Amino acid sequence: MPARSAKLSASFDLDRLATPIGIALLVTDAEGALRALDWEDYEHRMRQLLRLHHGAVDLRDQTAPAELRTALSRYFDGDLGQLSGITWRVAGTPFQQKVWTALAQIPAGATMSYGALAAQIGMPKAIRAVGHANGSNPISVVLPCHRLIGADGSLVKYGGGLERKRWLLRHEGVEV
Repeated sequence: MPARSAKLSASFDLDRLATPIGIALLVTDAEGALRALDWEDYEHRMRQLLRLHHGAVDLRDQTAPAELRTALSRYFDGDLGQLSGITWRVAGTPFQQKVWTALAQIPAGATMSYGALAAQIGMPKAIRAVGHANGSNPISVVLPCHRLIGADGSLVKYGGGLERKRWLLRHEGVEV
């Protein structure tokens, strides 16, 4: 459930959640909306994306809302539909937000090429721009950038590493 936000300095809460593919970093706002999800070994990248989208960011160690933690844990346990109930907010350009909202519409167990997503948002020639927006996605897994693949069906870039992408796709029932 997207909501827009302006680029300002911000204070967010930071929590950690153990998953089968590593420690997930969960960044939430005062209302409990997910602002970022990344991997502990990519914390520097996550902090860069937060600064890019929000300006100066203060992260306080604080447990994420129980509903968010439960939904993510259930997803990793195999209840793939749990992601759709997570409230999230992103700050980015209108184009980025359009791409990220479209990502959220790709169902678990499905993949889409960058070109197909560009066409779906009405900009069929914006394949590289879609790739760039996908790479700037601050909310891994929930905004399922792992579901974008190359036009030839190959696995291409994933901010959390190709092994995680491969695991996520297999977890969702995609043959890779």
